[in-house]
Amino acid sequence: MKLLASIVAAFVLTGSAMAAAPAAPTVLKAKNGDVTFNHKTHAAVKCETCHATAAGGKIEGFGKEKAHASCIECHKKEAKGPAKCAECHKKA
Repeated sequence: MKLLASIVAAFVLTGSAMAAAPAAPTVLKAKNGDVTFNHKTHAAVKCETCHATAAGGKIEGFGKEKAHASCIECHKKEAKGPAKCAECHKKA
């Protein structure tokens, strides 16, 4: 029983140490239309897949090339999410 309590406590403490995803979608400015990224729809993906740590924060070197290489390739691999220009980029 003590082991189970220890495991649960460790899980709770680890979870609370991680940064919470932003409540509002993140809007990324782009020349051909802004891209809205919703962290909630990506909750199953580990933060470290894109960010340096589980705490989140700015993604180093994030720009067109990294976004296209990471986001589009993942969407194609997982067969879900937008993969065409106009599906992500929305002109105001």
